[in-house]
Amino acid sequence: MSKIHILLIYLTLFSLDVSGQKIELGKVTKSELLETRHKNDTSAAAAFIFKKAKTEFTYKEKEGFSSTTVFQVKLKVYKKEGLNWGNFKIPYYIGYKKLDNDFVEIVQGNTYNLENDKIVKSKVTSEGRFKEKVNENWGAKSVTFPNVKEGSIIELEYKLRTQDISTLPDFQFQYSIPVNYVEYKTEIPAFFIYSGIKRGYVDLDVKQEVNSASQSYQSEVGLANVSKSFSYNQVVATYKAANIPAVKEEEFVNNITNYYGKIEQELQMIQYPEEQPKKITSTWEDVAKSIYKEEEFNKAITEFGYFASDIKLLLNGVTTDDEKVKKVFSFVRNRMNWNEKYSYYPHNNMEKAYQDKVGNVAEINLMLVSMLKMAGIDANPVLLSTRENGVAPFPTRTLLNYVIAAAVVDGKTVLLDATNKFVDVNVLPIRDLNASGRLIKKDGAVTEIDLTPKLNSRETLNVSAEINAKGEVSGKIRDYRFDYRALLFREKYNGLTKEANIERIEKRYQGIEIKDYEIDNSQNFNQPIIENYNFTTTNAVEIIGDKIYVSPLLFFATTENPFKQDTREYPIDFIFPNSEKLNVTLTLPEGYVVETLPESRELSLPNKLGGFKYLISEERNKVQLIYTREINQAVFDAGYYGAFKELYKELVNKQAERIVLKKK
Repeated sequence: MSKIHILLIYLTLFSLDVSGQKIELGKVTKSELLETRHKNDTSAAAAFIFKKAKTEFTYKEKEGFSSTTVFQVKLKVYKKEGLNWGNFKIPYYIGYKKLDNDFVEIVQGNTYNLENDKIVKSKVTSEGRFKEKVNENWGAKSVTFPNVKEGSIIELEYKLRTQDISTLPDFQFQYSIPVNYVEYKTEIPAFFIYSGIKRGYVDLDVKQEVNSASQSYQSEVGLANVSKSFSYNQVVATYKAANIPAVKEEEFVNNITNYYGKIEQELQMIQYPEEQPKKITSTWEDVAKSIYKEEEFNKAITEFGYFASDIKLLLNGVTTDDEKVKKVFSFVRNRMNWNEKYSYYPHNNMEKAYQDKVGNVAEINLMLVSMLKMAGIDANPVLLSTRENGVAPFPTRTLLNYVIAAAVVDGKTVLLDATNKFVDVNVLPIRDLNASGRLIKKDGAVTEIDLTPKLNSRETLNVSAEINAKGEVSGKIRDYRFDYRALLFREKYNGLTKEANIERIEKRYQGIEIKDYEIDNSQNFNQPIIENYNFTTTNAVEIIGDKIYVSPLLFFATTENPFKQDTREYPIDFIFPNSEKLNVTLTLPEGYVVETLPESRELSLPNKLGGFKYLISEERNKVQLIYTREINQAVFDAGYYGAFKELYKELVNKQAERIVLKKK
């Protein structure tokens, strides 16, 4: 979990090793350009030599205070894999109702290379600067640096101006590459009191002081502009860190950017001289009320006319709430087609979306809420931030990008998202599974909704096979996938031909041949996906002399430990609880008996949160293996990392063991 601090509190200081650092743009040396690898991380493809930023406030009579943050970056490319750092994308917010859009100005951008023992500087020109609209709320300025190659040094300076001082621009100081030095300075007028969140696991050296400042501005007096000024105290805070390691990504991670070191600050209170303090910090209740004040949002869940006759016909004779919810959800899911645009806010006329059968997330899921309300169901929208979008650290509209529906059935809340053709009631698309959402009502009531699945999504494989004396294995497989495992399968493979599915399996498990492939329940979303097929393979058996060595799990064995780091500071995210079970029955070749059989083994995580069982036995001419692996919750604290690493080490070792057969 992220460590939360009030950033204006003085933190424990530590020494910063910045000797030799040149923390100014334009100061590039031959020795820097000749450097071929990072001193602390020889695997690094690139590294930030430094990243600096400074936030200042300016005043205009009509606009009031706004903030300008100047960012400076100096970066070294070491390897070919680091060339992508020659492209920067700078996001800025454009979704305000009453404020001007944020504005990004590229001050300078340069690439430095060593050519014929001389430092050559290449400037970013207008051809290397691009502006784009990402979505209705966000724009981006892109910078493409010229002549970037292994050994290059890149420098970038840009300004971000915003009239929205309710939050300060995020200052990220950790990445997937090392950072040698960071420094962030804020000069905040003392009448603005901010609270802050420090994300990640990097300690910061924080210093603060109060000093005097002044502002000059132009004031309209009649038809003339008059220069005026005022003085005030400001809080100057400086945040520093050095030798910040890269965040190494591996298996079972949510959006890795959630765990990068960064500073996020929110305006908590305004205290002007001789005035009562004004609390600014929003609550989720404030957010809910402000959203319902938007006419389009409110109408989207209260107007029934355009679909009323269809829903009356759909629910004719249906009496239970459970059946009503299922019928309405299935109707919307099957009728509407998601245009892949994210929003908690409808951007087109709802009736038009309904008639066209196409809409964004809000148009589809708010339509679902509206239909459920018409059916007499207690239904409400749930706002959230998707996994890709990251976690919203405090109550704000700007960090939310999605909405789903919640309905009460028999006293229990079920969650619904009709943007995905393969989901079911209480089975959401994977993009939705990001900590928690907020169920909002028109009166401002807000309920936190846990989006983490609790149901264990299972996969069960039944394998019946025969081994012959030539080392060939042939048999039948029946593979069941339930809940989220079934959802993932349908998302990837529904619509594939039989031949394509056979090719998929044969490609995944090299050396096998598939015949008689069939699949059941591909469209029956409340039932498991079932694959049936016959197979032959020679990869599961090795003959050495007069003995046969057999892998009991055949080609289903896990061969690599996904946990490779010594330690890990961020959580282990399996997305959903899950289990797998393999029931394998092997018939031995005629004339052979078992000489060596692996031992049965069981290993559990602390508190029985998971583990594996490997139960193997021999009876007459058959070997029976029952293997199970369980992960009984979706997300684990980093403190479990060592236990998982050991669990998978033992699991891989056990699955690598082989049965030894000898002739009678």
